Amino acid sequence: MSDSIYRRKTVDELTFTDDGMFQAVLRNPEICAELIERLLHLKVKNVEYPELEKQIAPYYSTKGVRLDVYLKDDDKIIDIEIQSYPQEALGKRTRYYQSMIDMDSLMKGQDYPELKDSYILFICKQDPFKDDDDKPFELSCYTFRNICEENAGVKLNDNSVKVIYNASAYEKEADERIRNLLKFISTNEPGKDDFSNRLSSIVEKLKENEEFRSDYAAMNLHDRDIQRAARREGIAEGIEQGARETAIENAKNFYKNGVSKEIIAKSLNMSLDEVDAILEGIDI
Repeated sequence: MSDSIYRRKTVDELTFTDDGMFQAVLRNPEICAELIERLLHLKVKNVEYPELEKQIAPYYSTKGVRLDVYLKDDDKIIDIEIQSYPQEALGKRTRYYQSMIDMDSLMKGQDYPELKDSYILFICKQDPFKDDDDKPFELSCYTFRNICEENAGVKLNDNSVKVIYNASAYEKEADERIRNLLKFISTNEPGKDDFSNRLSSIVEKLKENEEFRSDYAAMNLHDRDIQRAARREGIAEGIEQGARETAIENAKNFYKNGVSKEIIAKSLNMSLDEVDAILEGIDI
């Protein structure tokens, strides 16, 4: 067995789309605003400082959700998610994110008519949608709104939109500004696009920033500690030897002891949806 189940990239290997770097770059509200204006065709008036990896868990017993970048304008709430690798049930994931965002707002005293417009923005490096023959649809953008099947002119007016970009199909995007950004996300080559070059420049500066390097190293060390513990408990060995029952039991024990689902997924080389299925119904 290799010495590492999951190898987190070194700081110098990071790109804009990597976990940790994406959130750090979008810590700048102006960068957030420009990204939103380019990908959602929205004018952002007054951005509250972005909350990075916001945790929403309305009730102690409910499954919480951790959002990559969560920000508010005067009249809208926007969640921005990056997916560098495919994950299952993307549609249901957006549905749950939407419900948690609305619950978070309602628990702060808002009534239904006061709910702000809501946008779930996913940026995927690979096409998340395939037909019945497992062939990607190869659209650069998928936009979903609630409409009436019997008459498309009838709108539900729930003011919620889900926009999912497929960066791998950047060549098919008609809007030049979006096409340039998707190309950068897909290839890590900013080309001549001004905004992509700004993003690339921020990434390089962050790699040289001692505070960022220290924070990232701490995350990396924590991951390795969990992986070593997982090996000691037989999780990794159980998966490799086909002893899935043992691995599942150990995964449950780790979760009960406070290990995050993200770390468990990385240690087991599973998707978060697989981990969710294993841990469903467990009380902490």
